[in-house]
Amino acid sequence: MDGVFIIDKEEGVSSHDVVAELRHIMGTKRIGHTGTLDPIATGALVICVNRATKLVQYLTCDDKTYEVEMKFGVKTDTGDRSGKIVKRGTSEIDTSKLGEVLGSFIGKQKQIPPMYSAVKVNGKKLYEYARKNQIIEREPRDIEIYDIYDAFYDEGILRYTIHCSKGTYIRTICEDIAERLGTYGTMMELRRTQIGDFTVDQAIKVADATEDKMISLEELIDKEVTIKKEKLFKLVNGMELYENKPDGVYKIYIDNYVKKKFIGVGILKNKYLKREIIL
Repeated sequence: MDGVFIIDKEEGVSSHDVVAELRHIMGTKRIGHTGTLDPIATGALVICVNRATKLVQYLTCDDKTYEVEMKFGVKTDTGDRSGKIVKRGTSEIDTSKLGEVLGSFIGKQKQIPPMYSAVKVNGKKLYEYARKNQIIEREPRDIEIYDIYDAFYDEGILRYTIHCSKGTYIRTICEDIAERLGTYGTMMELRRTQIGDFTVDQAIKVADATEDKMISLEELIDKEVTIKKEKLFKLVNGMELYENKPDGVYKIYIDNYVKKKFIGVGILKNKYLKREIIL
């Protein structure tokens, strides 16, 4: 039972709640996810099980796509509808400027993490400070917005789809969109439809998780390398093998002269392959 689940997270539960339920269902503690979703958010959550947890750092799922709904005219302390309203403004915007404003977000930029986030400063998560009404200075972080499309505005509500890099806070994007249009804004709904190579179309409900619905290690990884049988002992015992291939995560096959056999996963760096998982 080594592999990955793509879970369609429901609203009202945390990513940690999903992991805890899967631990109970699968009967293992070795479970972790590759990217948190806030409780009010729904959509694709990538969960690694058993030895696949060793790949979490490599399955960074750098780019993500979200369907967003935001409301103009209000600002909350959390940046979304779960928080307390702290400011009010007009809910009407100049729609003739909307396309230009959305387009201005495309590209690489700096973003300051919101106070209600899990980013750590001095060993504590920002939301721990925020709950005590403490505002902490935060370092801007590099993000990139690849595209914003399918935008639709109606009576103070804007819906759009955004394709962005990891580490992007959509709540902050919503607030910034409103600010550039001369008012306040708050994120109302958020659904992640894509994370890395995985889409919500592949996802299942956590209650439906069974071993046959897991993406196996062999299915998970595209790149592959085949080694000779006599090199297996060296690889298993931690020796690195020379392979003239690009860096990356590889599924490893052994050539047993009849039919190549999948035996595990390795990391190839600077032309040398190191085993990560041996089945």
